Amino acid sequence: MGNLLRLLLPSAGLLIAGFAPSAAGAADQITMRFEVHGIGGMHVASDRTVISETGDRYAITGDLQTLGAAGLFQDLKKHSEARGRLVATGAQPETYRAETRRNGAERRDKVDFRIARVASGGSTPPESSPALPTRDAVDPLTAYFLVERQLGRDGDCAMKVPVFDGHNRYTLVFSDAGEQTLSPSGGQKYSGSAKACRMQREAVVGYPNGENDMPRQGTIWYARLVPGDLMLPVRLKMATAIGTMDGYLAELHGRGKDLRLIE
Repeated sequence: MGNLLRLLLPSAGLLIAGFAPSAAGAADQITMRFEVHGIGGMHVASDRTVISETGDRYAITGDLQTLGAAGLFQDLKKHSEARGRLVATGAQPETYRAETRRNGAERRDKVDFRIARVASGGSTPPESSPALPTRDAVDPLTAYFLVERQLGRDGDCAMKVPVFDGHNRYTLVFSDAGEQTLSPSGGQKYSGSAKACRMQREAVVGYPNGENDMPRQGTIWYARLVPGDLMLPVRLKMATAIGTMDGYLAELHGRGKDLRLIE
């Protein structure tokens, strides 16, 4: 869901989860598909996220594409990847790259986090004011990964995460909104208890801090959908400059679970 959250949170992206240690050489993999609806319930985008963990290594990939009438407003296709290490404090990214095609214009972002935890990278085409190296920041996919690992471990999502993707620099602030009960909505048949977390995006002076379609604030609902020490997003509502967006988990596969929440 990293690219979805990159679009709506950015995450999106789809955020994603922590894993219990796996046998050496055996990959623990979860695949999720999210569907996004905009004003009037219009189906505007689809996102597929794959999260893999092998030993103390993790990898997250996301693929996001706008659909149907949404292309009249914005034609967007994005692929992103993050790789890094699982650590006691959550996760430490090592590399991030993304390829985005937006309304015919292409951009490639690349970040290296491996030198003294300082993120350095940039975009192609280059920015007029290239971003400076950023200490202790993580990529958008790892940002949500950290939240879900903390939720799975402590049941609390309160944290501040500095984010740098080679182009944008901002801080995501998460706060706990308590347990809530969800009912079927938006064509999704999920119902049951969920942990609500509020998100606020804060700009960092001197940097680009996100396209207008990235969310400024919103709520994400998480649930324990698979065995293990993690919580995964099941639903989200985000406020952007182009209107409110609702995201719904449509299907999930992994850890012995095959869930289809939207037909």
